[in-house]
Amino acid sequence: MTIFDSYKVKNIEIKNRIILPPLVRFSKVGRDGLVTEDLVEWYRDVAMGGAGMIIVEATCVAEDGKLRHNQIGIWNDTFIPGLKSIADECKKYNTPVIIQIHHAGFKEEIATITEEKLDEILEMFIKAFHRAKKAGFDGIEIHGAHTYLISQLNSRLWNTRKDKYGIKKNNRVAFSKMLIEKTRDIFDENFILCYRMGGNEPTLEDGIEIAKELELLGVDLLHVSSGVPLLDIKQEVKIEMPIAFPLDWVIYMGVEIKKHVKIPVIGVRKIKEEKDASWLIENDLLDFVAVGRGMIARPDWVRWAHKEYERRTGTKIRVDY
Repeated sequence: MTIFDSYKVKNIEIKNRIILPPLVRFSKVGRDGLVTEDLVEWYRDVAMGGAGMIIVEATCVAEDGKLRHNQIGIWNDTFIPGLKSIADECKKYNTPVIIQIHHAGFKEEIATITEEKLDEILEMFIKAFHRAKKAGFDGIEIHGAHTYLISQLNSRLWNTRKDKYGIKKNNRVAFSKMLIEKTRDIFDENFILCYRMGGNEPTLEDGIEIAKELELLGVDLLHVSSGVPLLDIKQEVKIEMPIAFPLDWVIYMGVEIKKHVKIPVIGVRKIKEEKDASWLIENDLLDFVAVGRGMIARPDWVRWAHKEYERRTGTKIRVDY
């Protein structure tokens, strides 16, 4: 098994194990949140470069839920044509493309947000999912990491709510559960449901339990990243890992979570070298590797990695770009 082997999720054939993670490209988006030709060209370059699958960057469900002014949006139908141009361009190169749906959350404590406001945001997510499918994507990634809205709701440190959005035993992901159940009809065998989760919400044990819940809810693909920081000092909660583990602690969380679920897992964070990506896949530690900064530096990272693999191993392999 190599990073160049294909993998099928539902009916979607992913030609290799190398994923472009959702990297926000603020410099390529205007204040209106509409897709620009520069943004389409960026995704076109990555698709041409051989990526197995592309996850389009955080796309906001509400104008008041953006990370910053120049973030792409999906809060009404005017965004569909631009988003469709990205999906269409990627598919020209036999590259499946899914889109990350996002809300930045709140600076104040999530417990203070009214239930009615969360009901309203939930409905915005539902409508955004339908727009994404209409735009021609192969699936959706729910953004449930990085201290954004859903991450705040998934964290027992942040979420002290007592209503239907609160954390309860065997229901750590109440908002996500409602969202998935209310959109289940759109996730047929040709439409993937991916979930970017915090592996530390706040502990790895919490992350494992969340992953198990998401699997039971029917998530097709897990993308393990980092969760919320400690509330009082806003400091990231790093996970201890064996000294012998050679890569980043966030990758380690993905490796550990994979041991507890049957659905495929994407690992991410500081994967730059072909040898590191190959080690993770060849040892069945992960199912996919996400290469972010490496693809910003060279959108044809997969082609480069192919040459590196053959040089390093002395083995010639046939690769479908």
